[in-house]
Amino acid sequence: MKLLFDFFPILLFFVTFKVAGLYEQASFKLASKLIGGFVSGDGIAPDQGPIMLATIVAIVAAVVQVCYVKLRGKKVDLMLWISVSVITIFGCLTIYFHNAKFLMWKPTIIYWLQAAAFLIALFGFKKNLIREVMQAQIKLPDPVWTRLCLAWIVFFIGIGLLNLLAAFVIFAGNTDAWVNFKTFGMTGLLFAFIVGQTFYLSKYIEEEKV
Repeated sequence: MKLLFDFFPILLFFVTFKVAGLYEQASFKLASKLIGGFVSGDGIAPDQGPIMLATIVAIVAAVVQVCYVKLRGKKVDLMLWISVSVITIFGCLTIYFHNAKFLMWKPTIIYWLQAAAFLIALFGFKKNLIREVMQAQIKLPDPVWTRLCLAWIVFFIGIGLLNLLAAFVIFAGNTDAWVNFKTFGMTGLLFAFIVGQTFYLSKYIEEEKV
């Protein structure tokens, strides 16, 4: 459930981008009406309507996430604050400069900030953030907790680099292809990593049960 909640802005971004792309002229007019006074230069180009509308929706969705958590009387965790802040900052830069390259940096910044948080906590404060989250559900030997945390750090750094490679090399100049990769490729890699992690931990869980 939490995973779906975390991907809420991404899914809305993707749906908005694709639907707006089917009606490019209408999306251009709507985007110009909504953000015409907030962009630099001569305004957005006709083909930028979909990415502008999708960016607006992503920002609103991220803010709604925080409001929803607050209204339920729960604490907004650090990573959600980071995610909302990055989406808002880079989304606003994308809108103001009407340049999708700012938005393309967003996933990498979020993943690298997560990696940095894990690294600082582990080596600076001797605190394993993965253990803090998962230890209520499973019990693992200390070395396994450390390897698990390091694996997430490497994964976050690697997928951040992969996003930059996809955005600025593989799919350079093709925003539609990058959006597809960001939504399905990177999400698929995350799920694959989680599945691999589950298989890795299963033997320790079974040993614990025995």
